[in-house]
Amino acid sequence: MTHKVLIVEDEAPVRQMVAFNLNRAGFSVFEAGDVASARSVIADNRPDLVLIDWMLPDSSGLELTRSLKRDEAYKDLPIIMLTARAEEQSKILGLDGGADDYVTKPFSARELLARINAVLRRAGVETSEPLSLGVLQLRPDEHRVFADERELVIGPTEYKLLKFFMQNNERVFSREQILDAVWGRNVYIEERTVDVHVQRLRKALSKSGANSYVQTVRGAGYRFSAGRTN
Repeated sequence: MTHKVLIVEDEAPVRQMVAFNLNRAGFSVFEAGDVASARSVIADNRPDLVLIDWMLPDSSGLELTRSLKRDEAYKDLPIIMLTARAEEQSKILGLDGGADDYVTKPFSARELLARINAVLRRAGVETSEPLSLGVLQLRPDEHRVFADERELVIGPTEYKLLKFFMQNNERVFSREQILDAVWGRNVYIEERTVDVHVQRLRKALSKSGANSYVQTVRGAGYRFSAGRTN
């Protein structure tokens, strides 16, 4: 799936640089140089995420962010502010105003792509960016898992379980939370089903040694901890 990103930035060189890197990373990119143009693009081609500069010629990026978050139709639209305003108070204003992340200029293309993919994941938008932890690499666009470049044979439910774990490295989840995240809230199955699929996942990972990444936390549930064996 190709994700749509709108860049709202009045400085053409910055906008074009960001667009070039996003296009190269596989995103579908829209551009706007002011708030009025941005609103038109959002109405005609709803993006999956918006990058908004703070200083714009016809209004501020902060005001655009606030107005989008107040609008019922766009309140869940992920927004990252791109700005040269690095002071703490500006960051607080931006995040309190509804921005999902705040990136200060200058920034690297790699950092921006990582921030975009992280925000999309938190918003529940699927990304095709590979997930790499320890010896493992999960490639969503291919629906395949590799350990040190060797492909692993893994079932569809174990794949979804592993993806969830890798997206939430080092966090502890109860069986109920895992059921909701992997199977869905409206599916009524027993919590011990999680244990069965965790064991299958460990078996699939065993040849790579990554089975130790899936840890049982007594009285709490499970934790995925890449590179640790305790």
